[in-house]
Amino acid sequence: MLVKTFGSAVYGVDAVTITIEVGIDKASTKYYMVGLPDNAVKESLQRIEMSLKHVGYKMPRYKIVINLAPADIKKEGSAYDLPIAIGILIASGQIEDKIDVSKYIIMGELSLDGSIQPIRGALPIAVQARKENYDGFILPKYNEREAGIVDTLKVYGVDSLQDVVDIIEQNKEIKPVFVDTRAEFEENMKSVRYDFTDVKGQDNIKRAMEIAAAGGHNLILIGPPGAGKTMLAKRMSSILPPLNLYESLETTKIHSVAGLLNKGDSLVFERPFRSPHHTVSDVALVGGGNHPQPGEISLAHNGVLFLDELPEFKRTALEVLRQPMEERIVTISRAKFSITFPSSFMLVASMNPCPCGFYNHPEKECVCPPGAVQKYLNKISGPLLDRIDLHVEVVPVNFNELISESKSEKSTNVRERVIKARDIQQERFKAIEGLHSNAQMGGKEVQEICQISDAGRNLLKRAMEKLNLSARAYDRILKVSRTIADLAQSEEIKVEHLAEAIHY
Repeated sequence: MLVKTFGSAVYGVDAVTITIEVGIDKASTKYYMVGLPDNAVKESLQRIEMSLKHVGYKMPRYKIVINLAPADIKKEGSAYDLPIAIGILIASGQIEDKIDVSKYIIMGELSLDGSIQPIRGALPIAVQARKENYDGFILPKYNEREAGIVDTLKVYGVDSLQDVVDIIEQNKEIKPVFVDTRAEFEENMKSVRYDFTDVKGQDNIKRAMEIAAAGGHNLILIGPPGAGKTMLAKRMSSILPPLNLYESLETTKIHSVAGLLNKGDSLVFERPFRSPHHTVSDVALVGGGNHPQPGEISLAHNGVLFLDELPEFKRTALEVLRQPMEERIVTISRAKFSITFPSSFMLVASMNPCPCGFYNHPEKECVCPPGAVQKYLNKISGPLLDRIDLHVEVVPVNFNELISESKSEKSTNVRERVIKARDIQQERFKAIEGLHSNAQMGGKEVQEICQISDAGRNLLKRAMEKLNLSARAYDRILKVSRTIADLAQSEEIKVEHLAEAIHY
């Protein structure tokens, strides 16, 4: 007897439907699995045999051929256990298919006792199942809320193989999970953990961070140890606009593929804040591996990537950031396939001005030997620094500001101004696909949108000549000045907006 069940393979942040064909023939007693399975898939037969025995069924002692189609796509992982086991049970006549399993996607890893373990990528699989008009998705209970956010698809979370059999034979009523995404989205917009009101002084740094948040600009903080660079960077997420529903779904897909969602999670409600250690490898930062997984830059999609002590990162790791920062995607190529992960992140970096850290300290003296400062700064390439819009010098807070009892402005107040500026940008770019903030503008958009007066042009010319700035820096100044004008609710870029942008 031949039975077809359906599973799914995840590539990047998208899924491909896999047909699992199970054929049983009484001619011999051998088991065969074909269709490019990896070792984890091949081992499934041992797990299936023990789990079937544990819940009261048996592994047929006949010839079983299992084909995973399409045969030219490599099948990886243990999540095919469940659809294979169901196919064997129906093909051997041990259970009756009353719901028509061909209309369902089934995924899950089996334990030897028949319980079902979590899987990765449940959300992309559910999205693809809805796209292909499947009736439902049977998966581990651990992942049910993650997949349940996909409407018009019946999602059944199960704890054991017996639960799946009960659904197929309709032995008892198991209700599909329902997640009201919009209600949850509004309910879970939590208050921020880190707030600007906790920061003493540093008003100029907060202003720079507000501009960065309003336009989606990359930012680097340069200052001595203990000046508050890391503390300020951690508060960047608190002033960014909240995720909209589309961004939340997009971010959740990436975290689902990476296996970072906890039990009971449905959506990622807060903008990601990723802070990898400076020993991070190239692959961990940008993604890849034998079974390509998203790296830190993709996990920071729609959020902040914070690189603390930037010069301490390997130069090769930093250089691979350049293309993703420009294109906002990262493509991982292998001999037989290429996978693209989104990586539209906001880079916030921090560094000391020299090896000892006190090169620009108002009180302490730098003790670095001659040439050490330049050698230290040369660890970061010019092309990478050229892609960072705002360079901000951080100086230590003085004693009077430190003991002051006056409270700084709350992050919520700053966020309101940022949201207003972002709304202006959304309206401005609504006719341009894929463009949402000033930082994402290309040369053509900069030329059309960032018009300046003759006085502004003269100021910019003097700055370019005096500071020996590149053509990319010219564009960056115009983008930042456009953001400053948006924060001021100004339709035109004024000289003072340009002057502040040049200062950064």
